[in-house]
Amino acid sequence: MALVRERRHQQALRVSLPSPNYFPQYRYHLPPETASPNSPDVESLADLKKLSVLGHGNGATVYKVRNQKSSSIYALKVLRFDQNAGSIRHQAAREAEILKRVDSEFIVKCHAVFYTIEGEICFVMEHMEGGSLSDALNVHETLSEDVIARVAYRMLKGLQYLHGLRIVHGDIKPSNLLINGKGEVKIADFGVSRIIGTGTGTGMRNGMDSNDGTCAYMSPERVDPERWGGDNNADGFAGDVWSLGVVVLECLVGHYPLIGMGEKPDWAALICAICLGERLEMPEGASMEFRSFVRSCLEKDWKKRGTVEQLLAHPFVNKISPESSSP
Repeated sequence: MALVRERRHQQALRVSLPSPNYFPQYRYHLPPETASPNSPDVESLADLKKLSVLGHGNGATVYKVRNQKSSSIYALKVLRFDQNAGSIRHQAAREAEILKRVDSEFIVKCHAVFYTIEGEICFVMEHMEGGSLSDALNVHETLSEDVIARVAYRMLKGLQYLHGLRIVHGDIKPSNLLINGKGEVKIADFGVSRIIGTGTGTGMRNGMDSNDGTCAYMSPERVDPERWGGDNNADGFAGDVWSLGVVVLECLVGHYPLIGMGEKPDWAALICAICLGERLEMPEGASMEFRSFVRSCLEKDWKKRGTVEQLLAHPFVNKISPESSSP
């Protein structure tokens, strides 16, 4: 089962960087028509100089790199596979297909995808120098409602864009929400995302697999589809809204909010909290707008849960101004 709670702060990475000639000749990159007109052009992996390791896990290593021709800084995500990683390889190819389709200020931009002759997939991504929302919570522990409202607004705008393309993200959580140098939060990591309702021509299967994503942020209809009307009945968009609600509440209380701080975050505890818990505990001092917003997100019946459009009109996010602080 997926990791229940993300570790908020990783120790210094001690991963050896590949040699300068590590990357073999590439076979493919994003066609020009799939990138926005203002995107820098990354023509070859050989143009990218590795500067440091930003993170690693699940068969991927993310490097901070510099384009030696333009001096632009990027994040390079390299996925490596062993001989028995067919499903992971398919998942990575699906992620590449989705990244070709998206171009939004609320989504971490992918500038190019390369397939190496060694079978690796390399994503040249926008560098988000502020780290993740998880990192911000590690530093600040909690965030003010004004900051949370700004974060929620940007998440909702990102989900509105994705859902408009029939894309379900499927793994909204603090570590997949990245922050740039301006303090703007953007949605990242489409490793378990799906395009739904588009027939058989896309190579994507419909619906969501309850085994995909991080279980602590899964909605009731994904954890227990029989009880909560999941399976083929739920379109998956409502599951993204649930995950957003968990993240928003976590930002205010400073820890994973659906179980007590002293509880062991195992699968049994999560099932009880996500599917069976009758009353949602709200922190003292939370505003009425905040309480209403979170309850709308964390409605167990997905058919009654707030939609992205409804939540964008909610007073909690409507009170923000462009000058609101960022994480």
